[in-house]
Amino acid sequence: MSTLNLLEGAQASLARISLDSCVKCTICESQCPVLEVTPLFSGPKFVGPQAERFRSGLSVDYSLDYCSGCGICTTVCPQGVKIAEMNAQARAVMKADRMPLRDRIITRTELEGKLMQPFAPIANAVLANKPVRKIVEKVVGVHAEAPVPKARFQSFPMWWRKHEKERTGPFPKGPIVFFHGCAGGYFEVATSIATVEVLEAIGYEVIVPRQGCCGLAAQSNGLFKDAAKSVRKLCDQLRAAGKDLTIISSSGSCTGMLRHEAHEIMGLQDPELLDVGSRIVETSEFLLELIDAGEFPVERLDRRDLTIPYHQPCQVKSQGIGKPAIRLMETIPGVTVIESGRQCCGIAGTYGLKKEKYEIAQKIGKPLFDMVKATNPELAACETETCRWQIRKGAGSEVIHPVQLIHHALGLAGTTEVRGIPWEELPQKKKHKK
Repeated sequence: MSTLNLLEGAQASLARISLDSCVKCTICESQCPVLEVTPLFSGPKFVGPQAERFRSGLSVDYSLDYCSGCGICTTVCPQGVKIAEMNAQARAVMKADRMPLRDRIITRTELEGKLMQPFAPIANAVLANKPVRKIVEKVVGVHAEAPVPKARFQSFPMWWRKHEKERTGPFPKGPIVFFHGCAGGYFEVATSIATVEVLEAIGYEVIVPRQGCCGLAAQSNGLFKDAAKSVRKLCDQLRAAGKDLTIISSSGSCTGMLRHEAHEIMGLQDPELLDVGSRIVETSEFLLELIDAGEFPVERLDRRDLTIPYHQPCQVKSQGIGKPAIRLMETIPGVTVIESGRQCCGIAGTYGLKKEKYEIAQKIGKPLFDMVKATNPELAACETETCRWQIRKGAGSEVIHPVQLIHHALGLAGTTEVRGIPWEELPQKKKHKK
């Protein structure tokens, strides 16, 4: 299917149908993290429902490109207007004939991971070199100070191949499928390993099928054709692992792509996508459901006297699942979770990497960074990879997925330390009220 046909299909979707429900209340504008820090963006209502009435294929407001795609406008709209989805579709039309090379390069997360993994120490040294980063900024357009992930010498697929041969049961709860995502496969490998080990420890036989990219980065940059190809291939791969099986993912953003973004933004109606989207669950949500059903061994969770700041990423908020990570972590005796109170960390996938948007992303994230530093400067929690990179860079803290705290409390992490400090001895700050 051509890019034009994909765009036409997307624009005929629910997002555009919701247009006339906008009553111009401006709640979306008051909650927009980008509009709060820069005049370069006209605001979600202006470039969304208002501008959409004047569009006939072409864009009528190029400030649209400064929308981060965080989705908060849709989440807070009392009328159910699909503002973020509408804006994403309009941006794809606007960029269709002038797509920057940079925006094509930074969407290839899986390829980047595969290329960096065999040379991880060298790749990390290069990415930490300021003169090199300045050259990359000038040539490619990725800001020299933008947060970048650390390459890992052992990828998750490498770990899994060895682990699958060595693991032993029993697995009384039966099979479950794990989707690790690109970042979970090559950069945030510890999160993927922790997820598998927790699921196995509570009785699940984890299946990890061969899998590729979900296409989220391509979609958020307006590359709908590339994104559609990726997400369709991924759905076939996940379905091949077994029909009717629950699919678990510790990549909150990739989960959102499969649950609703590919359907509601790109207008894909494939039965395979709808099937996978109905079966995939974010790890924190899944584990909390087990706890509430009395099917999780909470008595095996060791006490951890720890106060931990928590930030829920935009793409997890947009899934409408509440904030299961808070209750999940507080199931561990002694753990107190302080919610960030901020809508967005600023990174928005690849948005905060771009040289013209980096300062905006940092301004958005600063209140969150300050909150993390004031609450626990050593350790924070967050469900998506790029948000963790942003918080690590901005706050200087280690940032984990909530499942890693569960992994530790179950005694599966051995003597894990954060910057040389045992987790049990991390600085305590209990003065904050929830």
